[in-house]
Amino acid sequence: MGAKTLLIDGKTISADENATVLAAAADNGITIPTLCHLDGLGDVGACRICLVEVKGVNKLLPACTTRVAEGLEVTTDSERLRKYRRMTLELLFAERNHVCAVCVANGHCELQTLAYGLGLDHVRYEYSQTKWGLDVTHPAFGLDHNRCILGTRCVRVCWHIEGAGTKNVAGRGAGSSIISDLNEAWGDSETCTACGKCVMACPTGALFHQGDTTGESQRDRSKLEFIVNAREKNQWNV
Repeated sequence: MGAKTLLIDGKTISADENATVLAAAADNGITIPTLCHLDGLGDVGACRICLVEVKGVNKLLPACTTRVAEGLEVTTDSERLRKYRRMTLELLFAERNHVCAVCVANGHCELQTLAYGLGLDHVRYEYSQTKWGLDVTHPAFGLDHNRCILGTRCVRVCWHIEGAGTKNVAGRGAGSSIISDLNEAWGDSETCTACGKCVMACPTGALFHQGDTTGESQRDRSKLEFIVNAREKNQWNV
């Protein structure tokens, strides 16, 4: 494989030609915020938090789906980017119910942490009054649609790591929601293996273990990356 040389925040780096800007930045100690990205999963650019500026391109590009190129000049932090990231977060907060004090993931939520990091202390947009449902039909897990940001980590981990294909997205736009199988109750699913990987991947309190306390809601996502790496390196093949 070939390598490409590019500039990220003025730093000259070399990256594999198939690498994304997000991966190249991370490999060189440059942090780009994101919500839908998770190591070990394919990227879809759902959250738009990782938008970056590329010299010569008028629009902002998602770092997680933008491939490196020879001579590319990328800016990952600017007032323009901070403005768009704060606006995106505000819209996420306004679209559903993310009142942290009554969320099972309070203190362990990536949305919450990112908002603090960007100095988001209020939302300028009108809150949606839509009341989303709660699915606690599964004996082990629960799904609170009010906390969902539709980053689709749960869908991708269910399809591409567990291979069950239980989770998916139904609807369009603000009316979209995570479903099980053909939009049936999670507890009635015949494909769910109860592996818990979707809960492990969720960045908010939308997916949770029933009965867990707030202090037990921290997720160890390194396990998902371990599974992917082990498969790619054929470590489990006899």
